Order: sequence, then C-alpha cells, then structure tokens
Amino acid sequence: MDNTKINTALSPDDLADLHADLVQQPAHEVISRAVIKNGVLAASEDPQAAVRLNRTFSVELDTGTVSNQKHSGRCWLFSTLNTIRHQFAAKYHVKDFELSQSYLFFWDKVERANIFYDRILATADQPADSRLVSYYLGNPGGDGGQWAMGAALVQKYGVLPKSAMPESFNTEDTTGFGATLNLKLRKDAVTLRGLVANGASDAEIATARKQALQEVYRMAAYSFGEPPTTFDLEYKDDQKQYHRDAGLTPVDFYHKYFADDLDDYVVLANSPEKAYDQVYALPSQDNIVGGKHITFLNLPMADLKQAAIDQLQAGDAVWFGNDVLQQMSRERGFLDSNLYKTADLFGIDLSLTKGQRLAYHEAEVSHAMTLTGVDLVAGKPTRWKVENSWGEKNGAKGYFVMTDDWMNDFVYEVVVKKSFLSADQQALLAQTPQPLAPWDSLA
Repeated sequence: MDNTKINTALSPDDLADLHADLVQQPAHEVISRAVIKNGVLAASEDPQAAVRLNRTFSVELDTGTVSNQKHSGRCWLFSTLNTIRHQFAAKYHVKDFELSQSYLFFWDKVERANIFYDRILATADQPADSRLVSYYLGNPGGDGGQWAMGAALVQKYGVLPKSAMPESFNTEDTTGFGATLNLKLRKDAVTLRGLVANGASDAEIATARKQALQEVYRMAAYSFGEPPTTFDLEYKDDQKQYHRDAGLTPVDFYHKYFADDLDDYVVLANSPEKAYDQVYALPSQDNIVGGKHITFLNLPMADLKQAAIDQLQAGDAVWFGNDVLQQMSRERGFLDSNLYKTADLFGIDLSLTKGQRLAYHEAEVSHAMTLTGVDLVAGKPTRWKVENSWGEKNGAKGYFVMTDDWMNDFVYEVVVKKSFLSADQQALLAQTPQPLAPWDSLA
C-alpha cells in the first residue's frame, strides 16, 4: 500500500470540509443543544422502551430479595449462588435465604493464587513482556470469573449460609485488597521467575512457592475472616417454623440440602465468529488445579433461548453471561437494544453484527445475572425477567427486565442442565474441547 494513503495529515482544506459537512446537517444546532444540555444517552432515549419493558411474565419463578455485590466484581459468584439458593428456598420454604459469597470468595483467592504460581513457573522461560506472561500479570488477583469457576469452588468447598460467614468491608469493597493482592502476586512472580533463571533447585522453588501461598492465605484471613470448618444451620421458614441442624461441614451442607450435581450442567455459548456445534475450553481462566474446567458448547442463539425457557418452565433459574453495559438503564432496570438511539441522534451507521462486535472488541462478557422469568407469546419470548446482584435500589427492587432483542444481541452464555439439550446436542459434549486463547472474546 502507498504510505501516502496511510499518513494522511489534516490540511486547512480538510478542516473546512469537516465544518461544511456539519453545518449542512438538518437541525444540527437543535441536536447540538439537546446533546450538550442532556447528554448523549438522555437525548437519544426511546420513550417507547417503557412500553416494551412492562413487567408481566407468563413464566415467573417465586423469588425473594435480591443480593448485593456492592463494590466488587463478584457477579459470577453471586449469580452462581443465586441459582443454588433459589432451589433451597423453594424446597425448604425460606424465600429470602442467602448463601455466603464471602466464603467462596476467600477460597477463590487462595486457589487462584495457587494456580497463578503454576502458570508463572510454567512460563518462566518466556520474557515478562510476552503476550502470555503479560496476560497472567495483567490482573492476577482480580474479582472476575466464569460459572465453572464458581461450580469448581462449590464442588471442592461446599457452601455456607450467609449468616455463618457474612460480608465484610473488604468483600463489599474489594479495591484495597485487590490492589494489594495484585502487587503481592506480581512480586511473587519476580521471585519465582528469578529462582528459575538462577538455576534454583526444585526444593528451593517449592519452599518459596509455599511461603508465598501462606502469605496469600494470611492476607485473605485478615481481610475476610478465616472460613469456619463446621457450623450450625439455623433458620425459620416462611411459616415461622424453627429449624436447626448442628455440626455441618460446608460440603455436608451442600450434599444434604442441595440436590443438583453441578456436573449435570453445561455452559451454552453464542459466539457467532466461531464454529457452531463445537466445544471450546478456556484453560487460562481455570481457578482450581484439578478442578472443574471452563468449557462452552457454541450454538445458535435460538438454542440458548429454548434451553433457558425449558429450564425456567421446569422451575429453575438460569445463570447467564452478558454485556450489561450495553443499552442499559441501571436506575430503571431496563435492558433494551433500542433504549438509546445514538445512531439516529448523530445520523450515522453504528450497526455491527454480534460476531463483529466480539471480533472487534466492541463486545465482552462483562457481567453475570440470573434469569427468573420469561414472557411467551405464541411460544416465543418477548421479554425476560432478570435478577441482578446490585441491591434493591436498581430496577424494580433489584430485578431488571430485558427485551428479547437485547437477549439476542448482548447475551453470550447460559448455563442449563444437559437434560434440556437435544440428543444431538448432548452428543456434541463428548468431543475434545478446542482451547481458546486467554484473550478470546469469551474470556
């Protein structure tokens, strides 16, 4: 290519043309006043969104008070525990029962540090600025995660009622702890990589690694409290009847009170830039050595929606991964692809396909929430009820409503029981997963 076509400086004539184009736009001054005064979103909001997003659902689970992740990135963990707690609430008639997010968050920090050290040692022969090592060092103590990571924690450590390990300052606002943990893990990476570079023995490396992990455990225990090994389950059901089950371990509690085997679930993905009917894996984000692996079965969006509908109709909530920052009103709890008509406001074409958005970094799986209802007209979904984890001050006491168009455009994963897949889809799960790069759009 001719470099003169790349290195194009803006000349005075070019600037004059840009101004001339602006002033010939219809009502450009009116539009400018509206945007300057009200902001882009308010000036472009479609008032008909409130009509499309009325909160009536033909299929709706009986759920209670929403949870609140506050100033943390634990949505994936909240959504995982929300789907589980609703099962307990329905079976034992305790509508507002909540599980401890702090408990699994503690173990995630310890486990994630442990697997981080393995990754740092495995890549010690690569320069620190290689793409892979840079990825691992980017946010090693971060809060974000995937459904399989939550499932892996539950399978290994069980669950606790929130009353047995409540939230703390540092779980409700992870800023200080997260920054300190990132610094600590990066310092550990310097130490471990230095030992390898200097030819240290396996025993010396193992000793340093053990000390580093002990320090992470200490940090988590100081910040969140050390998890109890046993507890007494005490609660009153919705009929005010008292119940007590003493001396439970978290694993015993899960197996005794929660019927589902998390291995019976599958993550369905809709990533159109990838081949459908293919299982993918994301090993770079696994959080437990020897634990559950992150895998996705990539299918057309219609298949994800049908499986979600089937599970809701069977009475179970659905974990789903999405890009909540797109076309969202936090205050009103609206999710609508046409909520803000910014393209119309500016008179420009902003259309991209879902696959293009993923491939060109316009899209990401930024949040996890829980489907608790759907409105079906002639068997087809028109809108969905969404349980968020942002507390009761957002939406309708914490519940959002999502158009089916938003589901198509900005939902990328749903977690359903394998029994809600067709026989052909279940057969696809036997294939060897194709690994995705750490920086894949589904990461």
